[in-house]
Amino acid sequence: MGGDFAPNATVLGAIAAYKALEPQQQKLVLIGNKELAQPIFAEQGFNSDLIEFIHTTEVIGMGEHPTKAITQKPNSSIGIGFRMLKEGAIDSFSSAGNTGAMLVGAMFSVKTIPGVIRPAISTIVPKLKKGYGIMLDVGANADCKPDTLLQFGVLGSLFAENIHGVQNPKVGLINIGEEEEKGNMLSLATHSLMKETNMFNFVGNVEGRDLFNEKADVIVCDGFTGNVMLKLAETFYVLTKQKGFEDEFFARFNYEQYGGSPILGVNAPVIIGHGISTPEAIKNMVLLSRSMITTKLVDKIKAAFK
Repeated sequence: MGGDFAPNATVLGAIAAYKALEPQQQKLVLIGNKELAQPIFAEQGFNSDLIEFIHTTEVIGMGEHPTKAITQKPNSSIGIGFRMLKEGAIDSFSSAGNTGAMLVGAMFSVKTIPGVIRPAISTIVPKLKKGYGIMLDVGANADCKPDTLLQFGVLGSLFAENIHGVQNPKVGLINIGEEEEKGNMLSLATHSLMKETNMFNFVGNVEGRDLFNEKADVIVCDGFTGNVMLKLAETFYVLTKQKGFEDEFFARFNYEQYGGSPILGVNAPVIIGHGISTPEAIKNMVLLSRSMITTKLVDKIKAAFK
């Protein structure tokens, strides 16, 4: 029931995802109002019995206070999803609904991996030549401390290696200059920690101009900076479409291709979808969930933080 175009976009996305999954090995579970979803299945000529459906009419609105909503609406689609995830009834949980509720729900239910100070939300960054990079945090933590950013480097490096197949990912720290002595107190202290670590391949400071080149595979920043950069980058695709400009590089800014943003550092795969998620985005969110499960990413993060 999450997202601006739910339940239509979610149901259509689920149908597309089901066709891309392997029915003998993977099962799709939808949580929401079955009475609203059933006519959409019928219109598509799809047998809804192929997908497990958990019926509920309670929904957390996009503008509701996350913590209050999670505690006061336990039978919402998000509330039930996290309860099932905690109990092991599902292996991953995704929603294009209230972002704050997804973050709070993850930390209240499956909780943060021991050793992780704060989970981070990551996003995909297209590279000019080919492939993609990872940027984190992009909104979970507006204020960070140096050791938190150091851990983001570990989380991002493991994600890039296991989900995108990047060997020995290059980790850069976003700053206003490449030199070690540049930046504010946070970036200066973080640079010192990253320079001494052997937990990932640190390549030093990177600037905003390096976001789309090959200098770093993982770009680390606080959630305030990351969210500003993410929203700016998202406008590139929209502006090129409005101007009628077709370009392969800018086409890779289309959020639909990536499905959603994983919350890294919690004890199970949790993915937050864009509020304006289309069926294509919903499908790819499910497929990203599958990748996080099959690569055992969470187990590898747990091992790194032992």
